Amino acid sequence: MQKKVKTIVIVANCTWNIFQFRLNIIDRLIRDGYKVIVIAPIDEYIVYRENFPEVRHIGLRTFSRSGVNPVRDLMLILELIRKYKKLKPDLVLHYTAKPNIYGGSAAYVLGIPSIAVITGLGYAFINKGVINKVTRILYKWTSGFHQKMIFENADDLGLFIDLNIARPGISMAVKGCGVDLDYYRPVAFKAHPNVVFTFIGRILYDKGIREFVEAAKIIQSKMPGKAAFWVVGEMDKENPSKINREEFNQWIHDGIIEYLGFSLDIKSIIKKSHCVVLPSYREGMPRTILEAMAMGRPVITTQTAGCRETVDEELTGYLVEARNTIALVSALEKFLSLPAEAMIEMGRLARIKAENEFDDEIIAQQYSHLISNILNKGA
Repeated sequence: MQKKVKTIVIVANCTWNIFQFRLNIIDRLIRDGYKVIVIAPIDEYIVYRENFPEVRHIGLRTFSRSGVNPVRDLMLILELIRKYKKLKPDLVLHYTAKPNIYGGSAAYVLGIPSIAVITGLGYAFINKGVINKVTRILYKWTSGFHQKMIFENADDLGLFIDLNIARPGISMAVKGCGVDLDYYRPVAFKAHPNVVFTFIGRILYDKGIREFVEAAKIIQSKMPGKAAFWVVGEMDKENPSKINREEFNQWIHDGIIEYLGFSLDIKSIIKKSHCVVLPSYREGMPRTILEAMAMGRPVITTQTAGCRETVDEELTGYLVEARNTIALVSALEKFLSLPAEAMIEMGRLARIKAENEFDDEIIAQQYSHLISNILNKGA
């Protein structure tokens, strides 16, 4: 008698999330012999299916990333209940806040095993207010609906346990989504008239873009012609932390930063950079930092959740206090004072750290074992 193929459903807040961060998980689950179905609002990143034609992708009609609307969120739960009932998955892997909360609720109603992956606490936890309180209440209410809660850094795990939202017995931390070490390989520093510091990420205040620009302004004043400051990324119009477009355009007009726009070819940009800088207020595990490390680039980031785990201070880069422009300036000055050989050695050590801790195959294997354990318990 042929063994029934088990179905894993992956739910995320957008297809971009799947394209950017979850392909290693999808690949591993397929290799493990599972049928994989993705549920996420469809956007241009649906092209991921060109490499995974066996994956079925189902859109979400009632999903809204921004705000808390009880009626719309109830509609989302009902839509997910209908989809789960029809698909009959053996397990659902939920990514990001609303899928964790509302998808977890839908899975619980139907008795389907669920894993919640907290990919970062984002705006709702960085900023005080109603959304912060509501998000905490909802997470606490639904935490018991999951067989496992996975966090992408140890700080977020500790915070949820301290707040009595997550239970230690079902909660664990992994090191982000990992990085493809075969694709992001070390590349020698390219000659450039000055040192290139590159910010790669969504153009949000919470990512530290203002501190990056203010620090750039100070460095350019103190050391004219010594450094260039590049910004790569797109505006996130739905995010409450979105930047003021006029202010951003003024920074470009004043020559403080060179804006390279949004790019899918991050590898070529890291290749031309000497140091990748992310002064973020909080992260899950910053993928662009991992990509930079894999390519042998030192990084400067903040002493905050997610970011602090990526840097060995003064060996692979520098850690600075979040929201502190002066501290960032000091780190930039330290890097600029290094001879080229020291910059290269920092990058070499960063690659070794990426190999030892952030290989995406290691991360995928962790998920594989976890899913297998949950399904076998129910066998």
